[in-house]
Amino acid sequence: MADTPIELTERNIVTARPDRNPVDVNTPYSFLVEPERTHDGRVEDVATVFLTNRECPFKCLMCDLWRNTTEQTVPIGAIPQQIDFALQRLPSARHLKLYNSGNFFDAKAIPREDWPAIVERARGFQAVIVENHPKLCGDACLDFRDRLAEHGVELEIAIGLEMIHPEVLPRLNKQMTLDDYSRAVEFLVGAGIRVRSFVLLRPPFLSEEEGVEWALRSVEFAFDRRVSCCAVIPVRAGNGIMEQLAAAGQFAPPKLSSLEAVLERGIAMNRGRVFVDLWDAQQFATCRSCVDSRVARLNRMNLNQSMELSIDCPDC
Repeated sequence: MADTPIELTERNIVTARPDRNPVDVNTPYSFLVEPERTHDGRVEDVATVFLTNRECPFKCLMCDLWRNTTEQTVPIGAIPQQIDFALQRLPSARHLKLYNSGNFFDAKAIPREDWPAIVERARGFQAVIVENHPKLCGDACLDFRDRLAEHGVELEIAIGLEMIHPEVLPRLNKQMTLDDYSRAVEFLVGAGIRVRSFVLLRPPFLSEEEGVEWALRSVEFAFDRRVSCCAVIPVRAGNGIMEQLAAAGQFAPPKLSSLEAVLERGIAMNRGRVFVDLWDAQQFATCRSCVDSRVARLNRMNLNQSMELSIDCPDC
């Protein structure tokens, strides 16, 4: 791991940003339904609503989710209206993800006054999955869990572990230690709340081989703490500071072959579900002849959680 000449202060991270995207506080910035393998081994549809709300207060080095956020807390009633907008346009699903580009239990992002209306809209789903920072996992999580449970709905919380490398994690400006993460998972799992974790594949400062090795170490670390699944996110450029790091030779996106290796070896652990994020995964391929087949294979492995023969491409 080489040293970076770029000063990675929060101010520099923010200053390097391009413009935000225009958003409407009454409309989610995206929504979709896609299948996912559940904790009990079934493949079921999940409705995901990407909520428009106030930017996360943690300015992580690799994050570009702020591009679809506001600078102020959204009005009370806006979040339920966004959920209605999405669900009225989506096919039915068994599970509901409410992802808000930050932390569901940040009251400046999701007004607590909206909780009753959110819970009402969650009725009929088997589970609701939200995302949250480890430092914001406290009694509010238990309160929301109980409100959902009154209607027979489970709560699952996704939290970012990111990367357990002792030198890389502090540089990500996550403002979290591994002890913070471990305490949050212990608290949530002990309260009967299922936890999934986000793990980064090849963040800045790591080589391709190191990226694979440390992603797998991070997956193992999460499973050691009883998370139910790990979602591996290939790190992308696009937020300004990442382009600066790339120009300085301190960052390059991972290869598709690395994503394949992490999923194969993660599934082989047989400790919990391992998914890889396939959004725009074609960008990580070096061969255009086989990329579609390889991404389709990864998608099937995400759903089946079992190995498939690798793609034999005559052009690679």
